[in-house]
Amino acid sequence: MNSLYPLKFNPIFKEKIWGGQKIKTLFNKKFSPLPNCGESWEISGVEENISVVSNGFLKGNNLEEIAEIYMCDLLGEKNYEKYGTQFPILVKLIDSNDWLSLQVHPNDDLAMKRHKQNGKSEMWYILHAEKNAQLISGFNKELSEKTYLEKLNNGSLSEVLNYEKAVKGDVFYMPAGRIHALGPGICLAEIQQTSDVTYRIHDWGRVDDKGNSRELHTEQSLEAIDFKRYDDYKLNGTKVLNQSTNMVKSPHFTSNIIAIDKPYVCDYYSLDSFVIYVCTEGKFKLIYENGEESVQMGETVLIPATLSELKLIPEEKATILEVFIES
Repeated sequence: MNSLYPLKFNPIFKEKIWGGQKIKTLFNKKFSPLPNCGESWEISGVEENISVVSNGFLKGNNLEEIAEIYMCDLLGEKNYEKYGTQFPILVKLIDSNDWLSLQVHPNDDLAMKRHKQNGKSEMWYILHAEKNAQLISGFNKELSEKTYLEKLNNGSLSEVLNYEKAVKGDVFYMPAGRIHALGPGICLAEIQQTSDVTYRIHDWGRVDDKGNSRELHTEQSLEAIDFKRYDDYKLNGTKVLNQSTNMVKSPHFTSNIIAIDKPYVCDYYSLDSFVIYVCTEGKFKLIYENGEESVQMGETVLIPATLSELKLIPEEKATILEVFIES
């Protein structure tokens, strides 16, 4: 059996009512055929949306097929035991040209009970934000379910939502249960659990070209929502040059940021997991045991668990998201 290597995938483009053109223009995804491309799924194990390899001898094979053959060598022993052949992380690039719906995701227990799949916790890393761009993350005060429903029904819910200004380099963690919405003028990288379960709470009165509103999930969302207020809606996204700096550490994934202007060695000998690199700025060369791969802004690469030592050589100053699952 041939040895595994860093894997790239064909993007899966998603037309969205709130999407725009920046996935094409900012991230060089010029082959997107969609007029309002809201999302590019870079790595996906979601059923009917499974990523297909675009490089090397595995080109044309999908991620699930590769996991069936290589198992622990691709995923790591603990990840394979827990998730089997379904890849546990979904990576997206998102372009919001308008407000996304106000929404919430269920946790693992509720999602398994209702949908027989994982819950959905996610992280946002802001790649581009226009002046005064903002987003919603959680509430600005603790609410009871009764007060929440009153405000939702009388149109005053915005009074208790927590609005955050979005700036390039900002980091937001959206654990399952946190009400949230992305505003216009923002592009981001999203790291999330493999799940496509979303409860839509409010859609700003929007209708499609046939005059139809999108479905709302008022009742389903009630059991999912965390009505508490928190102080840490925005996380520290400060980069330290030529180091790996942690942004999010959760049971579902760990996400770090690496900024490099000189060769950088990654040692994964003690890590029982695959690693994902998302290049958010610049360009670098990825050197591994049997070869090398060039990676530029907007590209995502999956590093199999068996590749324990890598060297990253910047071809120009580069910033990289580093994602894995710690056992």
